[in-house]
Amino acid sequence: MTEPTGKYSITMPRDVAQAARDRSGPSGFSAYVAAAVARQIERDNLNELIAVAEAEHGPVTDHEIQALRDQLHQARREQSRHAADAA
Repeated sequence: MTEPTGKYSITMPRDVAQAARDRSGPSGFSAYVAAAVARQIERDNLNELIAVAEAEHGPVTDHEIQALRDQLHQARREQSRHAADAA
């Protein structure tokens, strides 16, 4: 089931609107803009969650971020190896 929709009037720079129209494809300009707004809401929610976590536990250090990135890259390499072995 699709969510109900409404018609809204927004103002944006012409070049931004044209770029969105150029990229909107068959789903159309409205769907493209709605998806962009939904992504921004997700980012805002994530930023709020990060702020709450950092207030409770302190900020995440660059060292911790790099360590997690390293773990992610290692896991992806292992996953690729396992996929290659299974093929």
